Amino acid sequence: MQDTDEKFMLLALKLAQRGMGRVEPNPAVGCVIVRDNHVIGKGWHKAFGGPHAEVNAIEDCKKHGFDPAGTVMYVTLEPCCHYGKTGSCTDAIIAAGLVRVVIAAIDPSAHAQGKGAEKLRKAGIVVQTGLCQQQGRLLNAAFMKFAAAGRCWVVLKWAQSIDGKVAWASGSSERWISGELSRKDAHKLRRQVGAILVGINTVLADDPLLTPRPGMGKRPVRVVLDADLRIPPDCRLLATAKKIPVLVVTSEQAVEQNPQLAGQIRQKGAELLTVPVVQGKCDLLFVLERLSGRGISRLLVEGGPTVITGFLQAGLADEAYIYITPKILGGRGNVGISQPMAAVTSDLGLYYVDVKRFGDDVRIKGLLHRLEEI
Repeated sequence: MQDTDEKFMLLALKLAQRGMGRVEPNPAVGCVIVRDNHVIGKGWHKAFGGPHAEVNAIEDCKKHGFDPAGTVMYVTLEPCCHYGKTGSCTDAIIAAGLVRVVIAAIDPSAHAQGKGAEKLRKAGIVVQTGLCQQQGRLLNAAFMKFAAAGRCWVVLKWAQSIDGKVAWASGSSERWISGELSRKDAHKLRRQVGAILVGINTVLADDPLLTPRPGMGKRPVRVVLDADLRIPPDCRLLATAKKIPVLVVTSEQAVEQNPQLAGQIRQKGAELLTVPVVQGKCDLLFVLERLSGRGISRLLVEGGPTVITGFLQAGLADEAYIYITPKILGGRGNVGISQPMAAVTSDLGLYYVDVKRFGDDVRIKGLLHRLEEI
């Protein structure tokens, strides 16, 4: 029975992944309904504000002429028992007449925390929790942290050559370190976050847009760490600020010393956020607290080596995506990541590592702490 249950839960986890990049800040959830060891209904949370996975799976049964009464449901996250943008999934499960529900992970949100599972039990449904729990929590680690602690999940992302260079030397005709398939995957990552952060040096060097392409309706807030307020008023970020939010993080002193530039930034539709400055740099913990307070549950840091190192030094990073291209840039590479990272004195490792190829590139993904530390 355990092996059979695990097989169906792994299918539900695979279905859940289809919602990644479309459901945030909600969790990605998958669901399978089974009768006599045969799948009769499948569903996943397809879009933020849309029906949840459980409801979609029940409807899938009916669509194909199956009655879900008397069946078993496998779902990757505890069914909700409250009413929000959609109805209560526990009510839908009870009404459909299911007799057993297997849950991978409990929802740590204040309105959940086992209440959904308990409601099902009180309705006479057999409930099992914890099957493939690690996979379920890994899938929604960012949601879990924000729901439990109200702190956004920080993802570090960078691309580098074999010899640790993250940018070409000035004057090079090359623009990107990584290949096209790696960049496509990075844009998929952008669609999964609520904000994308870089330092001012990245803006000055690359004049980036910091938008996911294709956007698929996603508009992450674009955040620039700019303690001395040096952002060019004609950069592409400010040129598009009225369409896609831009937050320039700076110091109160810099705003007072550059009132004209501050006025231009606001006039272009961007927002200025003044924060404490420590040794000439924005206080990262303060920044995270302010972003979390705005409901941003997942932050992607695409800054250069200095910004990435800052998050590692402060112990504020949760996950890393590292794209390694099989090139040795040598003297043609301008910026290396190993020298700034020498400032990180603690021994850091990646957990739950996933290695994947994108063309000739290799992506290494992993958490910077164990799940029990979230």
